Amino acid sequence: MTVMTLPAAVYAAAGSQDQSWLTSLADWTVSLMEVIGPVGAGVAIALENLFPPLPSEVVLPMAGLTASRGSFTLAEALIWTTVGSIVGAYVLYGLGRWLGAERLRAIAAKVPLLHPEDVDRTVAWFERHGGKAVFFGRMIPIFRSLISIPAGVAKMSPLRFGLLTGAGSLIWNTIFVLAGYLLGENWHVIEQYADILQYIVIAAVAIGVAWFLYTRVRALLASRRDA
Repeated sequence: MTVMTLPAAVYAAAGSQDQSWLTSLADWTVSLMEVIGPVGAGVAIALENLFPPLPSEVVLPMAGLTASRGSFTLAEALIWTTVGSIVGAYVLYGLGRWLGAERLRAIAAKVPLLHPEDVDRTVAWFERHGGKAVFFGRMIPIFRSLISIPAGVAKMSPLRFGLLTGAGSLIWNTIFVLAGYLLGENWHVIEQYADILQYIVIAAVAIGVAWFLYTRVRALLASRRDA
């Protein structure tokens, strides 16, 4: 099998002759895995953790699809994608540790509508629920990457963070790698379900941000009237 064979199948499955950025991403991911094997799947997922716009819902099925073609085993795909998830998460965890609560308080004090107490409440919440947040957060689009930063800010045990990240990532990765492995060129069928979940998460975040802004602006206007 040549490097071009599998991407060509991906284009056919996508149902379009135009190379969208997702198709180009699939092409690059498959080519990387064809060249350096299952390590390439790990590299791609590590990058997905660092750059959330890169969708794991495309990268992971490509690892399964490549494994189904015999380039490497299914076990290798699952192991290396999970290793990549942990490595990428540790980078953002390190960023959170470097920022720390004190730096974030100083930043919050300078940003309109934010208060240093917001950082304190977030850290306190994470200290109570951080384990569940890291584990389940690995299975939620967008939060998969971002949850690592507050874990670092709250100084969660690095070992505990790694174990929870690995467990959550293994579940998420297995679902999508198996989809690519079992569905073959029809791997994109699972995208519609992943898209629904992502839209729900984005809508929930948008509503949360809108409510936060509304309450802060309302409180600010009330304080000015009372002054």
